Amino acid sequence: MSANSTFDVAVVGAGVFGAWTAWHLAKRDQRVVLLDAYGPAHNRASSGGESRIIRMSYGPDEIYTQWSVRSLTQWQRLFAATGEKLFLQTGVLWLAGDNDAILRDSIASLERNSVKHEVMGKRQLQSRYPQVNFDDVTCGLLETASGILLARRAVSCVVEHAKQSGVEFRVVQVAEPRGSGKLECIHTTSGDQISAGSFVFACGPWLGKVFPEILGSRIFPTRQEVFFFGCPSGDERFAPPALPTWLFQGDEVYGMPDIEFRGLKLAFDRHGERIDPDTQSRLPTPEAAAQARSYVAHRFPALKDALITETRVCQYENTASGDFLIDRHPGFSNVWLAGGGSGHGFKHGPAFGEYMAAMVLGEGTAEPRFSLASKATEQRRSVH
Repeated sequence: MSANSTFDVAVVGAGVFGAWTAWHLAKRDQRVVLLDAYGPAHNRASSGGESRIIRMSYGPDEIYTQWSVRSLTQWQRLFAATGEKLFLQTGVLWLAGDNDAILRDSIASLERNSVKHEVMGKRQLQSRYPQVNFDDVTCGLLETASGILLARRAVSCVVEHAKQSGVEFRVVQVAEPRGSGKLECIHTTSGDQISAGSFVFACGPWLGKVFPEILGSRIFPTRQEVFFFGCPSGDERFAPPALPTWLFQGDEVYGMPDIEFRGLKLAFDRHGERIDPDTQSRLPTPEAAAQARSYVAHRFPALKDALITETRVCQYENTASGDFLIDRHPGFSNVWLAGGGSGHGFKHGPAFGEYMAAMVLGEGTAEPRFSLASKATEQRRSVH
């Protein structure tokens, strides 16, 4: 391998956004290098971990419904081509309390986009899922064709398939770009130089550190703690198909059934404290564990005394609103910024990469809500 290399496009970051961007660019006959400091969907990344939800409901934000629909098709095609079984069709159940405006907006959007779904009242929910306490729930929306992506392995699958299409992958750390105008090359901390016609920085929670002046106050990496609860031996009530993946927006909580015998997964969707992805502790706090135990005991009474069998501390990487950031760097004509997707972005990897590739090649129409100019410096989340 030459220390100095030239490509059509260099993509920095091999999480789900960067991997799918490289994949789509390679399919467009571009010579692509994909770079990551630690490897595809490594355990410090926002794309790391075992599982992510893929769902279609987004209330009034129909653009994300359409991207989810398009992405699921591409995920399934990739897995069919590679022989991998990394999508689990558990169904995704949205639960609403007294304020069901987002659920009603979602139903209308699903109908317009021909997404299979079922609407249930409280009595129907109680009858179908007797293992769940539906206090404070008034209705539910079940997306029957949605489910779970096995995240870490799915990103590795994208990268391996991209390599078969000619993408060169390297584990290297890239130094902060300097200068203005047109970026000719980037340098790695090991002394290599990589030249390209265009550069895409999809660095997840590190975006604000790579471009501190532009994104330091516009990208919000937050600490997120995840817990798995062991299910009773032989009890199938908490595994699919008896229990779907579920979300209760009123409580800002989501969970997954017991898949691959890992236990019931639960996490709070509200944003945690702001952190540095390089230095934050990866150990859960006793306070968060107690909160998770309390919620599981309330919502799943049979798991009241269940052991926490596994934990994970990762991070979201959001913009102020939760909208994606996909825009050109204001100081470099050939540098693109790509991110802002945590909490809901993983599922969109294929559509994100498709859009990003089109923008790099000058063939796309820019979506205003993805622009850098639209990104505020104070969090006011609107996309869920």
